[in-house]
Amino acid sequence: MVDVSGKAATEREAVARGRVILGEKVFAAVKDRNLPKGDLFPVARIAGILAAKKVDELIPLCHPLPLSQVEVDFDLDEETQSLLIEARVKTVARTGVEMEALTAVSVAALTVYDMCKALDKGIRITDIRLVRKSGGKSGTIILE
Repeated sequence: MVDVSGKAATEREAVARGRVILGEKVFAAVKDRNLPKGDLFPVARIAGILAAKKVDELIPLCHPLPLSQVEVDFDLDEETQSLLIEARVKTVARTGVEMEALTAVSVAALTVYDMCKALDKGIRITDIRLVRKSGGKSGTIILE
């Protein structure tokens, strides 16, 4: 684990995104909120939030952080028959929250797969990436 004791605690934020390509049948079921396991959005949102809160338990060298806010949002993309996922994580700490945002997106996407796989096993999780971070010595970095 990296020693961050010499760093100042600053306001930090990270935004990550990902995509779940659903296909026509699953997209329609998600859009109509008609999945066998129930309403996808609240379940996947809570899964993403819980995952962000447990990053230090999942990824061996991550510091435990006091998270100020975790948001997980979804947007259905009709053109690509996919679900876009965005996670925004904030803290005041000595290290950033990029891993928390990326983990929130990843686990939310896995939850989408789990809740939809009965309809189609061909669902694909793609494009999970950090799109923005702010705070700390490196300041604001926009990657998209």
